[in-house]
Amino acid sequence: MATLKPRRLLATVVLTMLAAAVVFALPAIAAPQPLATLQAHLTTAAPGPGDPDGHGSAMIKVYKTKVCYSLAVTGIKPATEAHIHKGAKGQTGPVVVPTASSGQTSFDPPKPTSNGCSAVPSSLSKDLRQNPSNYYVNVHNKPYPEGAIRGQLRMKKGM
Repeated sequence: MATLKPRRLLATVVLTMLAAAVVFALPAIAAPQPLATLQAHLTTAAPGPGDPDGHGSAMIKVYKTKVCYSLAVTGIKPATEAHIHKGAKGQTGPVVVPTASSGQTSFDPPKPTSNGCSAVPSSLSKDLRQNPSNYYVNVHNKPYPEGAIRGQLRMKKGM
């Protein structure tokens, strides 16, 4: 009978460790993965004029009905707005993210960094994934209300 207690103790410890492993592994397994990760190098680029001292980066994770962004800028006056616009390289176009229906008018402006998520229609999510170069990230500020820096989106290397 004396050997039964240590076996029960060992079984209890093993089962507790297994239960803890399952509990901690579930959030990592359940977290949705982006369908695509896009990036852009932000500079003063055509159509300009833009801030000649500014540059930055954008990473956009595209899910089925939302995009999550991470923006970083340097060398510009404080940002007032940031968006994804539809437009080919060197062209201007309308803001598409955040969408008017989301209730947002801008991503959180990078000061010097920002991140967050915005709801998008599934059709826009699909087009962003299939044609990222048809879109650009634009960061605005008071001296350059049409855009201090911008960068064309592209699929992140290694994706």
